[in-house]
Amino acid sequence: MPEPPAHAFRAAAEAAPVRGFDRVAWCYDVLAGAVFGPAQRRAQLVALAGLPATAGPHVLILGGGTGWVLTEVLRRRPQATVLYLEASPNMLARARRRLASHCPAAAPQVEFRHGTQAALLPPESFDAVITFFVLDCIAAPELDAALNQLRQAQRPGAPWLVADFRPARRGWRHWLLVAMYAFFRLTTGLRARQLPDVRAELTQRGLRPAQEQRFFGQAIEAGIYVEQG
Repeated sequence: MPEPPAHAFRAAAEAAPVRGFDRVAWCYDVLAGAVFGPAQRRAQLVALAGLPATAGPHVLILGGGTGWVLTEVLRRRPQATVLYLEASPNMLARARRRLASHCPAAAPQVEFRHGTQAALLPPESFDAVITFFVLDCIAAPELDAALNQLRQAQRPGAPWLVADFRPARRGWRHWLLVAMYAFFRLTTGLRARQLPDVRAELTQRGLRPAQEQRFFGQAIEAGIYVEQG
């Protein structure tokens, strides 16, 4: 039986409407800054140090939000080509506007695509995978499939750059996570209920942290994950 064409996979992946963080796109950056100060961006900057040194890497940014990460990637690697994959159309629109404002000449190097990791096409592969504060939004029953899809999209030797919250079972970090998940369930319909142990999940998939750093009282972690060996 012949394999369906690539556009059929994309159509199937996008058949269900995906809205993501549409309701909070207008205030997300301000809200994050008010709660975490510069900690989130500092974590992302540490992880971005792991971008491949090649002049024009092909980069996947999953859940990049309003586009700050995109412009930072292009600042560091001006010749990079980027697939910007975002579940919120409003976030996607803001990222487009940010690119047009900050890096207009790089517009041909960026593909903006609405969707989650499910919108990746089977042949697509990347020199770097970036997931900043997005794996925590994936519901537990979907996590294995999502991580496997992203892992398959890594080219040999490609780093997986991560910045995200760390699991906590007690103390103020635990209650911070409880409050965040409750807020986003109410405002965005987020289906995730608990934070995955990203380090353990990536280790199980043959990756190891080549570099790690923690922020905001150990609540946030940045990591550069590479193939074990």
